[in-house]
Formats: sequence, C-alpha cells, structure tokens
Amino acid sequence: MKLATILHLGRPTVSVVDTGAGVYWPLADAVPGLPERIVHDMVAAIAHLARLASAVAPPAAGHSLEDAKILAPIPAPPHNIMCVGKNYFAHAHEFAKSGFDAGAKVDEAVPEFPIIFTKPSSSVVGPDDDIPLWDGLDAAVDYEAELAVVIGRGGRAIPAAEAMAHVFGYTIINDVTARDLQRRHKQWFLGKGIDGFGPMGPWIVTADEINGSDLRVMCRVNGETRQDSTTADLIFGIPALIEAISKSVTLSPGDVIATGTPEGVGIGFDPPRFLADGDIVEVEIAGIGVLRNTVRRATAETAKDAALAAQ
Repeated sequence: MKLATILHLGRPTVSVVDTGAGVYWPLADAVPGLPERIVHDMVAAIAHLARLASAVAPPAAGHSLEDAKILAPIPAPPHNIMCVGKNYFAHAHEFAKSGFDAGAKVDEAVPEFPIIFTKPSSSVVGPDDDIPLWDGLDAAVDYEAELAVVIGRGGRAIPAAEAMAHVFGYTIINDVTARDLQRRHKQWFLGKGIDGFGPMGPWIVTADEINGSDLRVMCRVNGETRQDSTTADLIFGIPALIEAISKSVTLSPGDVIATGTPEGVGIGFDPPRFLADGDIVEVEIAGIGVLRNTVRRATAETAKDAALAAQ
C-alpha cells in the first residue's frame, strides 16, 4: 500500500495511492468511519493503521493523480527527522577525503558506531516543491539521496532482532546540505537543518511491499546520474539504527529515520559540483518512486511562506 498526503478539497488529506492506475482515494473513503483527526493527519493515520488487522480496500472509483497536489507525506514528524551520517562505505571515504568533514582522519573514515543528527520539521518540503537557495547559505549546497524508514509502532530500547516489527514503511528524503556551514560549525545541524532542505516523498510504501535492506538508490541532477547504489551497502542496517536510536529516544509512530547517502555527492567531485539555481534534482528508490525538486533562488515571498508555515 502507498499512502500520500494530498491537498484534497483544500485540506491536507491522507490518501491511498495506486500509481499504476494513476488514482488516489482519501483514507476516509478507503476506511469508512475514521475520526477526523486520522483522515487529515498522517502521523495519526500511521498509528491507527499499524494496529489495523484487516487490509485497506479502496472503493472502485478514485480521483486522478495527474493534477493532484502531493505534499510531503509527514510534514511534521513527532521528533525531528533522525538522520545517519557516513553510513555507506564508499561515501564515508568520499566524505573523509573531501575536506568538508571537520576533524576527520582518512584512516578513520568508517565510523565504529552510527553517527546520528537531526533535521527539524521546518526543513521538510514536498515533491515538486522548490529547494530554496538562501542568500548567504548558497555557496556550497549539496544533494544526498536517502531511503527513509517510517516508524509504525513506537518503543524504547528496541532490540535489533525486533526492530523490523516497528517499521511501518519507507519513503524518500533528499538530505540537502550546506557543506560550508557543516564544516564551519564542526557539527551538522545548522548545515542540514535549513528551511526547505528536507524534501520528502512522494509517498510512503508500507513494509509489506518492499524490502528496505536491498533497494537501489539513485540521484540525478539535470538528468545526469550522480549517485547509484543499494541499501545492501549500508554500514549500519535498519535494525541496528533503530536499536541505537531507541536506546536514547522513545520512538513514536510517524517518526522518520533517514538512513544515509551513498557515494556520488557533490563534494566527491574534484572540483566539487554544488547545486545552482534552476537545477532539477531527482532521487529515485526502487519500489517507491521518484522525488523531484527544483533548486530556486529564495525570495522575500519564500521567506514569508516559511514564516507562515511555522505559525
């Protein structure tokens, strides 16, 4: 099953999506009798559906996806988006050699334990939304294609052996990064938490449909393939990440864990190849789909929209 948040009749609405047929159904039509708080809130819907024993069966007629405005599936996760740094072997070496990993030693490129940081919900934008280039934060903007895990059943101190029972599904994240800020501040929150630097979507695919441990992950910039790998190359797999994070943080339904990015980011080139105004970035993950965003120079209107979204 694929679940999206779609602007339907003027409201963000949790919807079941059939990409093959090009249609969607509001969740209220697919599962009659749901409370209002569930049909318009993906986090509440995930908590409910994770406990639902019966399959969701949409009615025959649906709404066309062609002109639908698809939003980020989870615009505001319960916690910040939890992200993992240097979690593919080739990228760990690529990053250590780039000069942008403050204090890194090339011979210690592969981490012994997961490196966890977060991106705030204010960074989240949806598919087809713009990645903003903010004045003063635009000199070294980079892309990172990532598989994101969506938690369905919460918990704390979850053993790796039980972790997959807590996974509701998967989506795509582009962990957009201002590399100069990342290096300057010797930590990653400011360089990665910028407004609009967390494109997510286009939908969530439930865990019964795909195997998150072996999915092809790609990124294209203006049609040129930059990243092409598989989640089988993760240093720390999904169960290990859930175990490590849940030792410190009680995970909740709707929490999102971005699992890291493979080799081929902009700083891996010599000279680095950063994003520029007008670039089209596509992140594609097998079994999920394509997350497509355009890089645009931020304007006063962009800042106004960001302020309104924060209210």
